[in-house]
Amino acid sequence: MSGHASDPATEAFVAHRNLLFTVAYEMLGSAADAEDVLQETWLRWVEVDSEQVRDERAYLVRITTRQSLNRLRTMRRRKEAYVGPWLPEPLLTTPDVAEDVELAESMSMALMLVLETLSPTERAVFVLREAFGIGYEEIATAVDKTPAAVRQIAHRARKHVDARRPRSVVSVQETRAVLESFQRALETRDLQGLLDVLAPDVVVVSDGGGIKQAALRPIVGANRVVRFVTGGLGRTAATLTIGPSVVNGNPALLFSLDGELDGVMAARVENGRIAGLYYVRNPEKLTRVESETALTLR
Repeated sequence: MSGHASDPATEAFVAHRNLLFTVAYEMLGSAADAEDVLQETWLRWVEVDSEQVRDERAYLVRITTRQSLNRLRTMRRRKEAYVGPWLPEPLLTTPDVAEDVELAESMSMALMLVLETLSPTERAVFVLREAFGIGYEEIATAVDKTPAAVRQIAHRARKHVDARRPRSVVSVQETRAVLESFQRALETRDLQGLLDVLAPDVVVVSDGGGIKQAALRPIVGANRVVRFVTGGLGRTAATLTIGPSVVNGNPALLFSLDGELDGVMAARVENGRIAGLYYVRNPEKLTRVESETALTLR
């Protein structure tokens, strides 16, 4: 693409690339797959007669949505064979994304796990409508449905998500403060401090993908979570480093062992306590975070 910098097709694609990537990522939960979708979108876009395109953004979103739907259906088979719980691939985001409350919520680990329970078409309609405010007619073209059908799908998907999404939207500042307390308690092995910051019915979901050690089922309850977290730390002789970050539009923690990234932890906070922890250890899902973190440290 770099060789066609002045080409109108390239300029249009580059202008909308961030939007297209976010659409694909929120539909797929995988940055690697989203990048593949963008490549497929580009290959189809350069074959289009631009003079026949009235709205470049809408046309590109339509291609991206269709390619994402194709990939989402094949990903379902991969997830069925996945070892242990599946979590979205963590995505480092800038602080300004966290300040956009609606976008930050739509990218959060907690909500993206809820989106996993939707059908591919429901997920596409929900993402395009709720996260990006795209009109029903434009969505209908993207998913090959009538506008009336899309309205029904959107209503059904919204009702499904609302019944399962976090009960309240928590500010970035509150989430960061709670995570800081959690981090201090972990670093000092303060068991009571951990219990104080965890909700009684806290749930931990860990994703090792069968490559790194992780719980094969969600762990529920503050006492069990404390034993799980501190037990894992006690089994390693490596030097643990925990640092703050912004992942999927929300405050998160990066865990490193002897300087090597070991995992990314996101949290769901309710009533001033951690109600959910999402810990991604699968190395295949950490390559993007690792490379981008290394770049910021240079």
